[in-house]
Amino acid sequence: MKTAIGVLVFVGFASATVAQQQAAAPVRMECRELLSEGALAPNESLMNGLACHVVGVKQDVAGKSAANVAPQSTSHIPAEPSPSEDFSTPAPVDTRIQAGSTVFVVPMDGFENYLAAALQKKNVPLVPVASEQQARYILKGTSEEKKPGWAKMVMMKQIHSDDAASVQMIDRKSGAIVFAYSVNKKNTLHGQQTTAEACAKHLKEQIEKK
Repeated sequence: MKTAIGVLVFVGFASATVAQQQAAAPVRMECRELLSEGALAPNESLMNGLACHVVGVKQDVAGKSAANVAPQSTSHIPAEPSPSEDFSTPAPVDTRIQAGSTVFVVPMDGFENYLAAALQKKNVPLVPVASEQQARYILKGTSEEKKPGWAKMVMMKQIHSDDAASVQMIDRKSGAIVFAYSVNKKNTLHGQQTTAEACAKHLKEQIEKK
């Protein structure tokens, strides 16, 4: 009759593999009596007249291998591509000028004073403010005044100047140009006042347009 004998053996330096595993934990081996007609199993080895085999090593090695492989597998997972913005269909921009909004008139070598006065005179439904940070709209532009030369004054009897102005208003919220106008007046009696009032008149029409 075969008698199974369980023993716990600490193997010193049997082999390089056993030495590496032994540094982490003791190896448990199970041995049995080897009869004269008996033969060793494929996983058994002869030790002190007993047929012995290691117990629990495969599970430990498999567990360690899985622990080492698992983190590597996650590193190869492809990252999802980030969604790109689609500029093929731009969002519509509202270019309507909101009545009652604030407006800042940018300095233009004194022409801003004529513009501010013209906005009030023509009853433009906007509120001028002294700071750009307080304004919804920015009104800026250029103005040019040409005094008549002596030839025009003598031969054409032109005593007044020629004035030109160009203005545009920008929505600070969207950055869109919501109003643009240019005017060129010849032989104007009131100079820059005339061109400023012309700009204010067309700005009011733009606001009231439906």
